[in-house]
Amino acid sequence: MSPQVKTTPRKRPRQDRSRTTVEAILDASARLLVKRGFDQLTTNAVAEAAGVSIGSLYQYFPNKEALVADLIERHISERRAAMAAELGRVASQPMVEATRSVIACILSAHRVDPALHRVLIEQVPRVGRLARLEELGRATRELVANILTARKRELAIRDPDLSAFLLVSAVEGIFQRAVVFHPERLQDPQLLEEVTSLVTRYLGV
Repeated sequence: MSPQVKTTPRKRPRQDRSRTTVEAILDASARLLVKRGFDQLTTNAVAEAAGVSIGSLYQYFPNKEALVADLIERHISERRAAMAAELGRVASQPMVEATRSVIACILSAHRVDPALHRVLIEQVPRVGRLARLEELGRATRELVANILTARKRELAIRDPDLSAFLLVSAVEGIFQRAVVFHPERLQDPQLLEEVTSLVTRYLGV
């Protein structure tokens, strides 16, 4: 049985200079991951592209799996913060307007570097981040369920928790399939309108 690959950083940066170094390493990792793929990614190439020594890279990341895992962590944290902010902003808006805004927020996240997004999706199982990805999904479902519960009288649904599960799964599934197989769809303005129509019809608004 092969030993488990370590995918957690050796240490976290505490000063501005070290944070800048880590961001440069992660940015370089993202560029090379898209260009070369995971199998051809090397820590030496990342260090060179980031303009740091291999020793500096190894201070923070023990291997390329840890680099990819941290890229996924960064992506999840950014998505979670953006979704929480958007759901809080639209909570009291008319339901159709709020629905469109939230879907637009999700779509915008998938439009940012879909090539990188696709590679990260592919690597989630390899670096053991399925549980973290599910944490993002669960957090989003809970926020959506809270809004549906608060406004249930306006909606044609019976179980806000189940409806939140169905809606988040459907919308994420559509956009992730577009990222992986049809990235050109992400730029089609009709995609937002059609997904919004799908959700609002389900909600009965």
